[in-house]
Amino acid sequence: IMSVASVQPFLKPVHVDMRVPVSPGRQRRHTLPASEFRCLSPEDAVSVFEIEREAFISVSGECPLYLDEVRHFLTLCPELSLGWFEQGRLVAFIIGSLWDQDRLNMDALTLHKPHGTTVHIHVLAVHRTFRQQGKGSILMWRYLQYLRCLPFVRRAVLMCEDFLVPFYEKSGFKVQGPSEITVGPLTFIEMQYPVRGHAFMRRNSGC
Repeated sequence: IMSVASVQPFLKPVHVDMRVPVSPGRQRRHTLPASEFRCLSPEDAVSVFEIEREAFISVSGECPLYLDEVRHFLTLCPELSLGWFEQGRLVAFIIGSLWDQDRLNMDALTLHKPHGTTVHIHVLAVHRTFRQQGKGSILMWRYLQYLRCLPFVRRAVLMCEDFLVPFYEKSGFKVQGPSEITVGPLTFIEMQYPVRGHAFMRRNSGC
């Protein structure tokens, strides 16, 4: 799995076209990008929720965000989301919002604090046909590098179930301890990632 320390500074993830360049003598076809990363919009909410519902309800019976909450955050803070599209189809996404306290509480599940310096990552999900391909780790890496381009962001936090802790540790998150948030019978671990080097990253990544 790709680590933050082992790669070059990240170029902006919005509207990245990863098609092979077309040679001068070859006519360009008007097709959708093979792979594109961009911030989400409220128009993406249904696609987001379909992926999320299948990924979470089948496992835990709960969704981190329901459809109206997805629309809520994609309206208030779309710049804190990131979607991965293949041939125009959403295959993975992250949704975040701003938070202004040291630890998460129940209000963090529904509120966006515009003057906060902490990004609360509500959900990371991958479409079922694209799982076990490393896409979740790659998307998280790109998202964390994107946050370095936002001068007001100081750290990212999330909460997850115990079995997901190793996954997020590989992305650079550190355990803060048990979360005070519970959802039905589910309990969570709170984790954080320090977003460092803003000025350096902006100078060297095109931010």
